[in-house]
Amino acid sequence: MIPESEQKQAIDQLVTCRDAMRWAMSAMARGKVFLGHGTDNYWDEALALMLHVLALPWDSDPALLDSRLLASERERFVALVCRRVNERQPTPYLTGEAWFCGMPFFVDERVLIPRSPIGELIEQGFAPWFDPDAESRVLDLCTGSGCIAIACAMAMPQARVEAADISADALAVCEQNIQRHGLAGRVVPRQGDGLEAVQGRFDLIVSNPPYVDAADMASVPEEYRREPELALASGADGLDFTRRLLAGAADYLSDDGILVVEVGNSAEALAQCYPEVPFFWFEFSRGGDGVFMLSAAQLQEYRDLFRERV
Repeated sequence: MIPESEQKQAIDQLVTCRDAMRWAMSAMARGKVFLGHGTDNYWDEALALMLHVLALPWDSDPALLDSRLLASERERFVALVCRRVNERQPTPYLTGEAWFCGMPFFVDERVLIPRSPIGELIEQGFAPWFDPDAESRVLDLCTGSGCIAIACAMAMPQARVEAADISADALAVCEQNIQRHGLAGRVVPRQGDGLEAVQGRFDLIVSNPPYVDAADMASVPEEYRREPELALASGADGLDFTRRLLAGAADYLSDDGILVVEVGNSAEALAQCYPEVPFFWFEFSRGGDGVFMLSAAQLQEYRDLFRERV
């Protein structure tokens, strides 16, 4: 906790952006805030808060760090740092913005903060398993903020993208991001429970669904508890949603379609649940794991097995 006496000192005595950010870093270190929502160090956390207060972009001149802050700017910055430390609010919720695939997205407590390694696959157009230049139908299942759906639409100019989620609140955020990036009509929100939200067949289904198991949910840092539990928890082993998806996906994929799903730390449980299934696990150059792929043919081959184990 940052005591009120320290807050007052910070407002009264900090002069430049650099002064304020140094204090913020120390406060976060003392408070042992958890990093994992877009940054891996206290400097970037403090910088994101400072640029938000100053209404400046990420590529601002570093010389601005030595500029003096107005009293009102110090007050707003200190208030944000206090919420970060005392309330354990993730920085993207405080600023209302997160970045994914080089693009900014509006986020708040209705959606997960974008951080999926699937972004690296999108930037590659899912090649060589998928042709990003072909006319195609793409489904982003459990879309949340819409970041995966929107990034897919930007990377695949001929794709028609549907963004599905069970949460009306999440889809309201998704719609806001669709409008922000000028993709109305190319990215279409769909509300419903899993695959029940859509009709027809897709050439690519990509999903970052709930996959946190009960043990991990009981021990996650406080910052993750600020995110919607509906988008995180998925039963005892973290696979409740994924089992349903595997059982039904074959009916929603074209003959040459592929399914790409993130299961994170539940990857081992998935492999143990289906030892017969040859999941393809992606490797990422920028970190991250727990993302698998299956083809439409494989989903057809093992459909009875998937349905038996739902």
